[in-house]
Amino acid sequence: MTFKKVIRVLRNILIFFFLSTIFAVVAYKYIPVYVTPLMIIRCGEQMIDGEKPILRHKWVPIEKISKHLPMAVIASEDNRFPTHNGFDMVEIKKAMKENETRRKKRGASTISQQTAKNVFLWPRSSWIRKGFEVYLTALIELAWSKERIMEVYLNSIEMGKGIYGAEAAAQYKFNTKAAKLSKGQCALIAATLPNPIRFNSANPSSYILRRQQQILRLMRLLPPFPEK
Repeated sequence: MTFKKVIRVLRNILIFFFLSTIFAVVAYKYIPVYVTPLMIIRCGEQMIDGEKPILRHKWVPIEKISKHLPMAVIASEDNRFPTHNGFDMVEIKKAMKENETRRKKRGASTISQQTAKNVFLWPRSSWIRKGFEVYLTALIELAWSKERIMEVYLNSIEMGKGIYGAEAAAQYKFNTKAAKLSKGQCALIAATLPNPIRFNSANPSSYILRRQQQILRLMRLLPPFPEK
């Protein structure tokens, strides 16, 4: 293959990538996200481990999700979500400074970044994935409202083994509907989000209970989302 042909192929791949991602982002502005790469990957991992794949997920509009859950995840994951452009530069700078001396590095991913990763990408971290994540985060911030980003996030995020989204978490963790989750239950769900496989919101450890109380205190200090 000649150099010109290689360049042409690479150009066509890039054009396809940009057009397909733009199309997907625009489409998901209006239609529910019923399946994500993470859901498929997790089912594959379960099958490799000899387990029956579990996938519990039901899309519900944000109007049918407890008003406390957006506040809980903002308090837990991304305090500046309503006002930043997809990237929290304050937290990024803070994380960079702390990581100079920390053995275990901490991230500064926003809800927008997590949504981009959950809906379009794979879970394993790498510089390549991070690059795609930055591009897709900018794209969804440009195309979607903050309320739509939150709606997709709360419907796609992993909330337990084989459990994705608020409705499935409400049903299988608390035997209720997403709309009826209490403030305390929402804070428990948010407390487990850094590692929902390790931590169980239905059977919280002492650490998760402490995190729940921290989240509840912060929820009282944050402005309501969405704004009334």
